[in-house]
Amino acid sequence: MEEKETIDECLERIKKAGYLPVRRTEKPIFQTTEKTGVNHVEPIAKQIIFDTVLAKDEH
Repeated sequence: MEEKETIDECLERIKKAGYLPVRRTEKPIFQTTEKTGVNHVEPIAKQIIFDTVLAKDEH
């Protein structure tokens, strides 16, 4: 997915390119911060990845 893109917009873009999504994977993005001398790892975002296959022509 592109930054600031909704899932529906991404799926439409995939479809227009002639592909079909077959799997969706979400990967967390973490940030390490230090609070009172202790490192904390916190999730700050997630990356959504679609695996696709070329759509078959039905004609």
